[in-house]
Amino acid sequence: MEIGVDSFAAILPDPTTRKLPSATNRMADLLEEVEVADRVGLDVFGIGEHHRAEFLDSAPAIILAAAAARTSQIRLTSAVTVLSAADPVRLFQEFATLDLISKGRTELVVGRGSFGEAFPLFGLDTRAYDELFAEKLDLFLKLGETSNPVWEGQFRSALNGQGVFPRPHQPRLPLWIGVGGTPQSFARAGALGLPLMVAIIGGTFERFRPLVDLYREAGIRAGHGPEKLKVGVHAMGFVGETDAAARDAFFPGWAHLTAKVGRERGWSPPTRQQFEDMVGPQGAFLIGAPATVAEKMLQASQALGALSRITFQMSTASLETAAMKRSIELLGTEVAPIVRAAGKI
Repeated sequence: MEIGVDSFAAILPDPTTRKLPSATNRMADLLEEVEVADRVGLDVFGIGEHHRAEFLDSAPAIILAAAAARTSQIRLTSAVTVLSAADPVRLFQEFATLDLISKGRTELVVGRGSFGEAFPLFGLDTRAYDELFAEKLDLFLKLGETSNPVWEGQFRSALNGQGVFPRPHQPRLPLWIGVGGTPQSFARAGALGLPLMVAIIGGTFERFRPLVDLYREAGIRAGHGPEKLKVGVHAMGFVGETDAAARDAFFPGWAHLTAKVGRERGWSPPTRQQFEDMVGPQGAFLIGAPATVAEKMLQASQALGALSRITFQMSTASLETAAMKRSIELLGTEVAPIVRAAGKI
Protein backbone atom coordinates (compact mmCIF):
# COMPACT_ATOMS: atom_id res chain seq x y z
CA MET A 1 0.00 0.00 0.00
CA GLU A 2 1.25 3.48 -0.90
CA ILE A 3 0.93 6.07 1.84
CA GLY A 4 0.83 9.82 1.45
CA VAL A 5 -0.53 13.23 2.37
CA ASP A 6 -3.02 15.51 0.63
CA SER A 7 -3.16 19.22 1.36
CA PHE A 8 -5.68 21.91 0.46
CA ALA A 9 -3.24 24.59 1.67
CA ALA A 10 -5.80 25.70 4.24
CA ILE A 11 -5.22 29.09 5.82
CA LEU A 12 -7.05 29.23 9.14
CA PRO A 13 -7.53 32.03 11.68
CA ASP A 14 -5.86 31.91 15.05
CA PRO A 15 -8.49 30.52 17.45
CA THR A 16 -7.74 33.25 20.02
CA THR A 17 -7.10 36.39 17.97
CA ARG A 18 -9.15 35.32 14.88
CA LYS A 19 -6.39 36.80 12.73
CA LEU A 20 -5.24 34.98 9.60
CA PRO A 21 -1.58 34.08 9.24
CA SER A 22 0.41 35.41 6.33
CA ALA A 23 -0.38 33.57 3.10
CA THR A 24 3.30 33.76 2.24
CA ASN A 25 4.27 32.06 5.49
CA ARG A 26 1.57 29.40 5.08
CA MET A 27 2.86 28.56 1.61
CA ALA A 28 6.39 28.28 2.96
CA ASP A 29 5.16 25.92 5.66
CA LEU A 30 3.37 23.81 3.05
CA LEU A 31 6.54 23.36 0.99
CA GLU A 32 8.40 22.36 4.14
CA GLU A 33 5.69 19.76 4.78
CA VAL A 34 6.34 18.24 1.35
CA GLU A 35 10.06 18.17 2.10
CA VAL A 36 9.42 16.31 5.37
CA ALA A 37 7.20 13.80 3.57
CA ASP A 38 9.95 13.18 1.02
CA ARG A 39 12.63 12.84 3.69
CA VAL A 40 10.72 10.24 5.73
CA GLY A 41 9.93 8.07 2.72
CA LEU A 42 6.24 8.67 2.08
CA ASP A 43 5.08 7.68 -1.39
CA VAL A 44 2.97 10.61 -2.53
CA PHE A 45 1.99 14.20 -1.75
CA GLY A 46 -1.11 15.74 -3.28
CA ILE A 47 -2.30 19.33 -3.63
CA GLY A 48 -6.02 20.01 -4.04
CA GLU A 49 -7.74 22.68 -6.10
CA HIS A 50 -10.13 25.22 -4.63
CA HIS A 51 -11.11 28.77 -5.48
CA ARG A 52 -12.05 29.96 -2.01
CA ALA A 53 -10.57 32.37 0.52
CA GLU A 54 -9.77 29.66 3.08
CA PHE A 55 -7.50 27.70 0.71
CA LEU A 56 -4.34 28.70 -1.20
CA ASP A 57 -4.43 25.88 -3.77
CA SER A 58 -6.07 27.50 -6.80
CA ALA A 59 -2.92 26.79 -8.87
CA PRO A 60 -1.78 23.31 -7.75
CA ALA A 61 0.66 22.74 -10.62
CA ILE A 62 2.71 25.76 -9.50
CA ILE A 63 2.84 24.54 -5.89
CA LEU A 64 3.81 21.07 -7.05
CA ALA A 65 6.54 22.48 -9.30
CA ALA A 66 8.04 24.30 -6.32
CA ALA A 67 7.82 21.06 -4.36
CA ALA A 68 9.46 19.11 -7.19
CA ALA A 69 12.51 21.36 -7.02
CA ARG A 70 12.88 20.66 -3.29
CA THR A 71 12.33 16.86 -3.29
CA SER A 72 13.86 13.83 -4.94
CA GLN A 73 11.72 10.70 -4.43
CA ILE A 74 8.12 11.42 -3.52
CA ARG A 75 5.45 11.35 -6.22
CA LEU A 76 3.56 14.62 -6.70
CA THR A 77 -0.11 14.68 -7.63
CA SER A 78 -3.18 16.85 -7.80
CA ALA A 79 -5.86 16.00 -5.25
CA VAL A 80 -8.10 16.64 -7.11
CA THR A 81 -7.94 18.70 -10.28
CA VAL A 82 -11.38 20.07 -11.12
CA LEU A 83 -11.23 18.82 -14.69
CA SER A 84 -14.77 20.00 -15.50
CA ALA A 85 -13.63 23.62 -15.13
CA ALA A 86 -10.22 23.26 -16.81
CA ASP A 87 -8.97 23.36 -20.38
CA PRO A 88 -7.59 19.83 -20.86
CA VAL A 89 -4.92 21.04 -23.30
CA ARG A 90 -3.54 23.63 -20.89
CA LEU A 91 -3.81 21.19 -17.99
CA PHE A 92 -1.87 18.56 -19.93
CA GLN A 93 0.86 21.08 -20.76
CA GLU A 94 1.17 22.17 -17.12
CA PHE A 95 1.47 18.66 -15.75
CA ALA A 96 3.72 17.47 -18.57
CA THR A 97 6.03 20.35 -17.66
CA LEU A 98 5.80 19.37 -13.99
CA ASP A 99 6.71 15.83 -15.00
CA LEU A 100 9.85 17.11 -16.70
CA ILE A 101 10.81 19.16 -13.65
CA SER A 102 10.21 16.23 -11.31
CA LYS A 103 11.86 13.71 -13.67
CA GLY A 104 8.81 11.48 -13.90
CA ARG A 105 7.23 11.85 -10.45
CA THR A 106 3.97 13.48 -11.57
CA GLU A 107 0.41 12.15 -11.34
CA LEU A 108 -3.09 13.61 -11.52
CA VAL A 109 -6.30 12.83 -9.71
CA VAL A 110 -9.14 14.41 -11.67
CA GLY A 111 -12.75 14.85 -10.65
CA ARG A 112 -15.80 17.04 -10.87
CA GLY A 113 -15.10 18.87 -7.62
CA SER A 114 -17.20 19.17 -4.47
CA PHE A 115 -17.40 22.97 -4.58
CA GLY A 116 -19.01 24.91 -7.43
CA GLU A 117 -17.01 28.17 -7.40
CA ALA A 118 -14.84 27.24 -10.38
CA PHE A 119 -17.77 27.05 -12.81
CA PRO A 120 -18.99 30.67 -12.74
CA LEU A 121 -15.41 31.85 -12.21
CA PHE A 122 -14.42 30.39 -15.58
CA GLY A 123 -17.70 31.08 -17.34
CA LEU A 124 -19.10 27.54 -17.27
CA ASP A 125 -22.66 26.33 -16.79
CA THR A 126 -23.10 24.19 -13.68
CA ARG A 127 -26.06 22.48 -15.35
CA ALA A 128 -23.52 20.73 -17.60
CA TYR A 129 -21.62 19.47 -14.53
CA ASP A 130 -21.28 15.83 -15.61
CA GLU A 131 -21.23 16.39 -19.37
CA LEU A 132 -18.28 18.77 -19.03
CA PHE A 133 -16.33 16.24 -17.02
CA ALA A 134 -17.01 13.33 -19.38
CA GLU A 135 -15.99 15.31 -22.46
CA LYS A 136 -12.88 16.82 -20.92
CA LEU A 137 -11.77 13.47 -19.56
CA ASP A 138 -12.11 12.03 -23.04
CA LEU A 139 -9.91 14.79 -24.46
CA PHE A 140 -7.31 14.51 -21.69
CA LEU A 141 -6.97 10.78 -22.31
CA LYS A 142 -6.60 11.47 -26.04
CA LEU A 143 -3.78 13.92 -25.31
CA GLY A 144 -1.92 11.17 -23.50
CA GLU A 145 -2.01 9.01 -26.62
CA THR A 146 -0.68 11.44 -29.22
CA SER A 147 1.02 14.82 -29.52
CA ASN A 148 -1.15 15.75 -32.53
CA PRO A 149 -4.72 14.81 -31.57
CA VAL A 150 -7.74 14.88 -33.83
CA TRP A 151 -10.75 15.42 -31.58
CA GLU A 152 -14.15 17.09 -31.54
CA GLY A 153 -16.57 17.82 -28.71
CA GLN A 154 -19.46 20.02 -27.63
CA PHE A 155 -17.87 22.44 -25.15
CA ARG A 156 -14.49 23.16 -26.72
CA SER A 157 -13.22 23.95 -30.19
CA ALA A 158 -12.05 20.93 -32.17
CA LEU A 159 -8.44 19.83 -32.51
CA ASN A 160 -7.28 18.94 -36.00
CA GLY A 161 -3.79 17.67 -35.45
CA GLN A 162 -2.30 20.71 -33.74
CA GLY A 163 0.76 19.88 -31.67
CA VAL A 164 0.40 19.73 -27.89
CA PHE A 165 3.77 20.14 -26.18
CA PRO A 166 5.82 19.46 -24.16
CA ARG A 167 5.43 15.74 -23.77
CA PRO A 168 5.94 14.33 -20.26
CA HIS A 169 9.01 12.51 -19.00
CA GLN A 170 6.89 9.39 -18.41
CA PRO A 171 5.39 7.57 -21.41
CA ARG A 172 1.94 8.42 -19.99
CA LEU A 173 0.96 10.71 -17.14
CA PRO A 174 -0.62 8.48 -14.46
CA LEU A 175 -4.26 9.46 -14.05
CA TRP A 176 -6.64 8.58 -11.22
CA ILE A 177 -10.36 9.34 -11.10
CA GLY A 178 -11.43 11.06 -7.90
CA VAL A 179 -14.96 10.21 -6.73
CA GLY A 180 -17.30 10.94 -3.84
CA GLY A 181 -20.41 8.82 -3.58
CA THR A 182 -22.03 8.82 -7.02
CA PRO A 183 -22.42 5.28 -8.42
CA GLN A 184 -22.10 6.47 -12.02
CA SER A 185 -18.67 7.91 -11.25
CA PHE A 186 -17.44 4.60 -9.84
CA ALA A 187 -18.80 2.70 -12.85
CA ARG A 188 -17.25 5.15 -15.32
CA ALA A 189 -13.80 4.82 -13.78
CA GLY A 190 -14.07 1.04 -13.92
CA ALA A 191 -15.22 0.99 -17.54
CA LEU A 192 -12.23 3.15 -18.47
CA GLY A 193 -9.83 0.96 -16.50
CA LEU A 194 -8.49 3.94 -14.54
CA PRO A 195 -7.35 3.85 -10.90
CA LEU A 196 -9.95 5.09 -8.43
CA MET A 197 -9.41 7.56 -5.57
CA VAL A 198 -12.34 7.61 -3.16
CA ALA A 199 -12.81 10.66 -0.93
CA ILE A 200 -14.16 9.37 2.40
CA ILE A 201 -14.60 12.33 4.72
CA GLY A 202 -17.29 10.92 7.00
CA GLY A 203 -19.32 7.86 7.89
CA THR A 204 -17.59 4.49 7.74
CA PHE A 205 -15.27 2.79 5.28
CA GLU A 206 -17.59 -0.20 5.01
CA ARG A 207 -20.44 1.77 3.47
CA PHE A 208 -18.31 2.41 0.38
CA ARG A 209 -17.70 -1.29 -0.30
CA PRO A 210 -20.73 -1.71 -2.64
CA LEU A 211 -19.51 1.25 -4.72
CA VAL A 212 -15.95 -0.09 -4.87
CA ASP A 213 -17.36 -3.47 -5.92
CA LEU A 214 -19.35 -1.68 -8.64
CA TYR A 215 -16.12 -0.10 -9.89
CA ARG A 216 -14.30 -3.42 -10.03
CA GLU A 217 -17.23 -5.20 -11.69
CA ALA A 218 -17.51 -2.48 -14.35
CA GLY A 219 -13.79 -2.76 -15.02
CA ILE A 220 -13.84 -6.52 -15.42
CA ARG A 221 -16.89 -6.33 -17.73
CA ALA A 222 -14.96 -3.85 -19.87
CA GLY A 223 -12.07 -6.30 -20.16
CA HIS A 224 -9.61 -4.66 -17.77
CA GLY A 225 -7.40 -6.88 -15.64
CA PRO A 226 -7.53 -6.62 -11.84
CA GLU A 227 -4.03 -5.12 -11.79
CA LYS A 228 -5.36 -1.99 -13.53
CA LEU A 229 -8.28 -1.54 -11.14
CA LYS A 230 -6.44 0.07 -8.25
CA VAL A 231 -8.38 1.68 -5.41
CA GLY A 232 -7.10 4.44 -3.16
CA VAL A 233 -8.72 6.33 -0.31
CA HIS A 234 -8.41 9.99 0.63
CA ALA A 235 -9.42 10.37 4.29
CA MET A 236 -9.17 12.81 7.15
CA GLY A 237 -6.04 11.80 9.02
CA PHE A 238 -3.50 12.97 11.54
CA VAL A 239 -0.84 11.25 13.66
CA GLY A 240 0.18 12.42 17.13
CA GLU A 241 2.34 11.15 19.95
CA THR A 242 -0.87 9.98 21.65
CA ASP A 243 -4.47 9.52 20.59
CA ALA A 244 -5.53 12.53 22.66
CA ALA A 245 -2.81 14.81 21.28
CA ALA A 246 -3.74 13.93 17.69
CA ARG A 247 -7.41 14.62 18.31
CA ASP A 248 -6.77 17.92 20.03
CA ALA A 249 -4.46 19.12 17.25
CA PHE A 250 -6.88 18.24 14.46
CA PHE A 251 -10.25 19.21 15.93
CA PRO A 252 -10.10 23.05 15.98
CA GLY A 253 -9.31 23.45 12.28
CA TRP A 254 -11.73 20.70 11.28
CA ALA A 255 -14.54 22.29 13.31
CA HIS A 256 -13.83 25.74 11.84
CA LEU A 257 -13.89 24.61 8.20
CA THR A 258 -16.80 22.20 8.67
CA ALA A 259 -18.87 24.92 10.32
CA LYS A 260 -18.08 27.40 7.54
CA VAL A 261 -19.02 25.01 4.75
CA GLY A 262 -21.99 23.80 6.77
CA ARG A 263 -23.45 27.31 7.03
CA GLU A 264 -23.33 27.57 3.24
CA ARG A 265 -25.05 24.23 2.80
CA GLY A 266 -27.57 24.39 5.62
CA TRP A 267 -25.92 21.87 7.92
CA SER A 268 -26.01 21.95 11.70
CA PRO A 269 -22.78 23.13 13.39
CA PRO A 270 -20.35 20.24 14.04
CA THR A 271 -19.90 19.01 17.59
CA ARG A 272 -16.99 17.46 19.42
CA GLN A 273 -19.05 14.30 19.88
CA GLN A 274 -19.53 13.97 16.11
CA PHE A 275 -15.78 14.31 15.73
CA GLU A 276 -15.10 11.70 18.41
CA ASP A 277 -17.47 9.30 16.66
CA MET A 278 -15.55 9.73 13.40
CA VAL A 279 -12.26 9.14 15.22
CA GLY A 280 -13.64 6.09 17.03
CA PRO A 281 -13.34 2.46 15.91
CA GLN A 282 -16.23 2.64 13.42
CA GLY A 283 -15.54 6.10 12.02
CA ALA A 284 -13.57 6.96 8.90
CA PHE A 285 -11.09 9.42 10.43
CA LEU A 286 -7.51 8.10 10.66
CA ILE A 287 -6.53 10.13 13.70
CA GLY A 288 -4.48 8.97 16.69
CA ALA A 289 -1.15 7.61 17.83
CA PRO A 290 0.92 5.65 15.27
CA ALA A 291 -0.29 2.19 16.32
CA THR A 292 -3.92 3.36 16.35
CA VAL A 293 -3.68 4.86 12.89
CA ALA A 294 -1.83 1.88 11.40
CA GLU A 295 -4.44 -0.55 12.72
CA LYS A 296 -7.28 1.52 11.32
CA MET A 297 -5.58 1.81 7.91
CA LEU A 298 -5.32 -1.97 7.73
CA GLN A 299 -8.97 -2.28 8.73
CA ALA A 300 -9.93 0.17 5.96
CA SER A 301 -7.99 -1.86 3.42
CA GLN A 302 -9.70 -5.04 4.52
CA ALA A 303 -13.12 -3.38 4.43
CA LEU A 304 -12.64 -2.11 0.88
CA GLY A 305 -10.62 -4.98 -0.53
CA ALA A 306 -6.84 -4.49 -0.72
CA LEU A 307 -6.33 -0.75 -1.08
CA SER A 308 -3.43 0.41 -3.25
CA ARG A 309 -3.08 3.84 -1.62
CA ILE A 310 -4.24 5.85 1.39
CA THR A 311 -3.65 9.60 1.55
CA PHE A 312 -4.19 11.69 4.67
CA GLN A 313 -6.07 14.98 4.40
CA MET A 314 -4.23 16.90 7.13
CA SER A 315 -4.87 20.50 6.06
CA THR A 316 -7.27 21.32 8.87
CA ALA A 317 -4.48 20.75 11.38
CA SER A 318 -2.42 23.57 9.90
CA LEU A 319 -3.10 25.74 12.96
CA GLU A 320 -0.39 23.67 14.63
CA THR A 321 2.49 24.04 12.18
CA ALA A 322 5.05 22.13 14.27
CA ALA A 323 2.53 19.39 15.04
CA MET A 324 1.69 19.14 11.35
CA LYS A 325 5.30 18.45 10.39
CA ARG A 326 5.70 16.04 13.29
CA SER A 327 2.56 14.21 12.15
CA ILE A 328 3.99 13.72 8.67
CA GLU A 329 7.24 12.49 10.22
CA LEU A 330 5.37 9.98 12.39
CA LEU A 331 3.34 8.82 9.41
CA GLY A 332 6.52 8.03 7.50
CA THR A 333 8.71 6.66 10.27
CA GLU A 334 6.26 4.82 12.53
CA VAL A 335 2.92 4.24 10.77
CA ALA A 336 4.17 3.31 7.31
CA PRO A 337 6.56 0.55 8.50
CA ILE A 338 3.73 -1.17 10.40
CA VAL A 339 1.38 -1.04 7.41
CA ARG A 340 4.03 -2.15 4.91
CA ALA A 341 5.15 -5.03 7.11
CA ALA A 342 1.55 -6.23 7.41
CA GLY A 343 1.27 -6.17 3.64
CA LYS A 344 4.15 -8.63 3.31
CA ILE A 345 2.59 -11.24 5.57
